[in-house]
Amino acid sequence: MKLTRTLTAALLASAALTGAAFAQQCETTLRSSDTHPEGYPTVVAVERMGEMVEERTDGRICIEVFHSAQLGEEKDTIEQTQFGVIDLNRVSMGPFNNIVEETQVVSLPYIFRSVEHMHNVMDGPIGDEILAAFEAHDLVGLAFYDGGSRSFYNSEKPIQSMEDLQGMKFRVMQSDIFVDMVSALGANATPMPYGEVYSSIQTGVIDGAENNWPSYDSSGHFEVAQYYTLDEHLIVPEVLVMAKSSWDSLSPEDQEIVRQAAKDSVPVMRELWAEREAESEQKVRDAGVEIIKDIDKTPFIEAMVPVYEKYVTSDKLKDLVERVQATE
Repeated sequence: MKLTRTLTAALLASAALTGAAFAQQCETTLRSSDTHPEGYPTVVAVERMGEMVEERTDGRICIEVFHSAQLGEEKDTIEQTQFGVIDLNRVSMGPFNNIVEETQVVSLPYIFRSVEHMHNVMDGPIGDEILAAFEAHDLVGLAFYDGGSRSFYNSEKPIQSMEDLQGMKFRVMQSDIFVDMVSALGANATPMPYGEVYSSIQTGVIDGAENNWPSYDSSGHFEVAQYYTLDEHLIVPEVLVMAKSSWDSLSPEDQEIVRQAAKDSVPVMRELWAEREAESEQKVRDAGVEIIKDIDKTPFIEAMVPVYEKYVTSDKLKDLVERVQATE
């Protein structure tokens, strides 16, 4: 843990040299981490947020975005954000499942009926409740971004039914829910960092993974896993969080500016996301990827019963599931 903190601090210090001119014009520079590459919708959204914060504070506060996992993979950057070494962090919801229990509900397979349903839930009081839950873990939840619909892709064969999944090895995020979801479908789950997936598929360590159109494209995974099955098992939002210590260092007025800028960046991200999804889908189709769609999802959904029973155990979480499902 101490070594990881030291390495991250060293990376930050090194990167800060290249942005020295940028930082000199600001009284406070907030460093933000993202595993996605430059130009990705979440990266651009936080950059736009930074522009809004800088404008609304008359240049006193700036945000510098470190994309492409420059500061580490998600699990490590979560810890660094809790320690206050990293100020802001855009993270997938999955790695938070073992930290903030409320995030387990919105990470459940088939909990959302559609992207529109997910937006209605996360933009309302349920979303605010989940953001507030981060504070007990030295983090401040600021906003939710889209993560698209996640589907399975692999290098071996078209997956048209649950039977086709039996015994296959799939990478999942480091989340117990995702591991149990894949196991319930009869496949073998292999948690590993995002950056290791390409080579692991290429060398046969795993057969495939699961993700959305833009990630499938930007990672290059479609080059080594050319069967993509649109089972859409997960529609999981992503979250932008801030270190509690960094948040507490701001005045109440600046806290409100940062929070509002984060919320104002959401429609920017969603517009970019819709464009990126369409572009990525076309790109992988043009590359000759075999797309499997219109599968019968009923057996997949029925297989999730034990997953719900395992994770939705407390009255609080059961109530949260009921309220999510009741949201129009």
